[in-house]
Order: sequence, then structure tokens, then C-alpha cells
Amino acid sequence: MASNPSIIAAIKPYFEAGPLGALALGMASGTPYAMIAATLTTRLAESGIEKKSVTAFGLALLVYSFKPLWAPLIDRARIPILANMIGQRRAWLVVSIIMASAAITWLGMLDPSADLALFAAAAVAVGFAGATLDIVVDAIRIEWLRTDQMGAGSGMTQYGWRMGSYLAGAGALLLAANGGWALAYASAVLLFAPSLLAAALLGEPERPPAASSGKGFAAAVRDGIIAPLADFLRRKGAWIVLGFVLVHKIGDTVCQLSVRLFYNDLGFTKEEVALYDVSLGLVGYLAGVFIGGLLYKRLGLAGSVFLSLLLMGVSNAAYAGLAIIGHDVWALAAVQGFENLASGIGGVTVGAWLALLCDRRFTATQFALLSSAAAILGRAFSSGTAGALIESLGYVDFYWLTTVLALPGVVIFVWLWRAGLVVAPDLAPDLAPDLAPDLADDDAT
Repeated sequence: MASNPSIIAAIKPYFEAGPLGALALGMASGTPYAMIAATLTTRLAESGIEKKSVTAFGLALLVYSFKPLWAPLIDRARIPILANMIGQRRAWLVVSIIMASAAITWLGMLDPSADLALFAAAAVAVGFAGATLDIVVDAIRIEWLRTDQMGAGSGMTQYGWRMGSYLAGAGALLLAANGGWALAYASAVLLFAPSLLAAALLGEPERPPAASSGKGFAAAVRDGIIAPLADFLRRKGAWIVLGFVLVHKIGDTVCQLSVRLFYNDLGFTKEEVALYDVSLGLVGYLAGVFIGGLLYKRLGLAGSVFLSLLLMGVSNAAYAGLAIIGHDVWALAAVQGFENLASGIGGVTVGAWLALLCDRRFTATQFALLSSAAAILGRAFSSGTAGALIESLGYVDFYWLTTVLALPGVVIFVWLWRAGLVVAPDLAPDLAPDLAPDLADDDAT
């Protein structure tokens, strides 16, 4: 039986060199995060550390929020000797992987019950190394990918991140059960190998050289921090784009803060949540990542981003529906599956757009700033704040509120689209003008 040409055409972009390289980089990026997230929590609980100390270790993950502070260094600084041998980006990849490997191994060798402060320092070191690796990975995969590959490449990065975090986390638990935590953590560094192989095969990414305004500290600040910001902010519509980046995820973030509490109050058991939320939710997310890449290709950038924003808003409203229905495992499966599907699609399409907004002279700095800005307002909310809103409004109205909070992002994006700014060459220098349809052009015809 002959293969369906449309299916082959849909899958083919995922197996091109750039997206496959992004998959390998994503695996490397997800590994350190897993070692200081659920894996670390399990290890601390196993060692008998009190709960308030366990939750305080979440601060190790907070380091990721500050990566724009040293992203300019990665854009500008060249690693002596190594950069001359393999190029600036690949040199930073090697150094950041060495840093992450050393920090992870160090963390695995320590006993939290013997010296909790030293253990915390090692966890922060893993967070810093992981955040540095994130900066490097984002810069390389954006610079490896062509404009038409950005959707598939963004999807493959997320696939890789999920694979890396899952293999690191689950693998650590299995190895720790038989060989101890030191072996488990040391073995996790093997997940960095695919990214090094990809870097060797795909080579140093090409990017235009950034201008230098001279030597000294003042010149370094101008070139490393001011120049990337000025380059972005002087573009037409840049401030509106920043407004979108700040608000587009706030509804989804606030919604997700209370989901596990919501399930508990509806009477769902741990087994039901594990099956219908975690397991089926993962399937929905992975499907969403793939579909997001297809939508990017079929609808163009602007159309796919717009659709994903609508889907993410509707997914919040679905929780209000579940609150009305009550304890029903099939409703839980439908709501959680749809939410993860929408998140997967949005992660690909919005992530691809943010990547294309970066000038390749300042990829590391600008993408670190944009990706961090996307989480700022959401992180301003705490689970306690969400809990207070739930007590005041009830679950149904609370989830309707999160749906309303998703609307400003949709409205701002529509304005940008109608103004012809989503794919404007002056806003996104690397973006082909005909990659996505423009509503302004449609109105003109």
C-alpha cells in the first residue's frame, strides 16, 4: 500500500537536521531541571527532612528566572582557546555541560541529613548550571533552524525536554533503588551526550557578528545589555509585543496553581489523578506539540498563534465545566487531556514566534528576556493567592475568571495581527514576510 504523501509531508520536517538537533538539545536542557525538581523532593523526603525545608528547596528552581542577568555574557564572551577550536556557541555548550555534570554529580554525592546547607548549595549550583545551559541551548537551536523549520524545531525542543526530564527523573529513582543516589545522579549526565553529538554533526551556528563599541566595562555593558534591548525596543510595535508577552500566560498560570487542590476537593483519588491527569495529560501534551508544528506549517505563524491562544482560553473554561459536573473520571480525562493539548500547541506556536523575534546577533540575551518576561506576572501569584480567590468566588467563578484573564493576550495579538506587526520584517528581522497571512492584507482585498 502506497504511503499517504500528505502524512509524509507532515512528518518530514521533524526529521530534518535542525529539528533533530533541537531534540538533542532539549534533552540536555531538561536533565538538570529534573534533578532539582521532583527527584530532589523525593530524596529529601526519603532522608526525613521536614516539609518546610523540602519546599524551600524550590528556590533552587528560582535561579532559572534570573538567567537574563548573565545571558549577555554568553552572547558576547568567547571561551579562551576552546572558542577558536569549535566556535563560540559550541564552546559555551561544552562548558555549560561540564558545569551541569559536575554540579549534578556533586549533589548526588552529598547526604542531606549530614549537611543540609551544603546540600542546598549544591542544588543551587545545579540550578545555575541548568539555567546557563538553557541560555546556550535556546541560542543554538534558534540559530540552527531556518524560519520554515521553527515550528517543528520548537516542537522537537519540547519533546526533547520532556524526554530528558523524564529519563533523568525516572532513571534516577530506579538506579537509586538499586545502586544509591550517587550512581543515580552521576548516570544522569549521560543524557548530555546526544547534544554534544548533534553539535559535532551540525557545526557552529552561523550568525552575524555584533558590533563592538570599544573596550572596558562601560563598553561591555553597552554591547552586552543595552544594545540587545535597544535593538528590540526600537522596532515598531515592540512595546505592544512586550505587553503581550507579559500577559498572555497569566490566565493559564493562575488556573494551574490550584488544579491539584481542585481535584482533591472534588474527591478524585491519587490513582485517578495519576492515570487521567498525569498519564493521559502527558499524551495530550505530546500530541499538542506535534499538532502545533503542523498548524504552524499549515496556518502560518500568525494564524497558528491566534488559534493556540483561543484554545488555551477555552481550556481554562473547561475547568469551570468540570467544577459544575463534579467527580467524573471521564470528564477529568477530557478536561485535562484538552488542557495539555492546548498547552502543547501554544508552547510550539508562541515559542516559535518569540524565537523569530530575536536578532541573531543577540539571540541568547533577547530570548532569555522574552521567555523570562512570559512568566513574570504568573509568578507574582502564589498558590495562597489562588486559594484566597477560590474561597471568595468558588471554583466555577474562579475558573471563569482565569478564562477572562486569558482574553487580554488574545486582544493584543489580534491588534498586532491587524496592524501587520506579527510578521513585519522590522519587528522580526529573520521572519519571511509571507510566512503567515496578515489580516490587514485580507481586509485590503
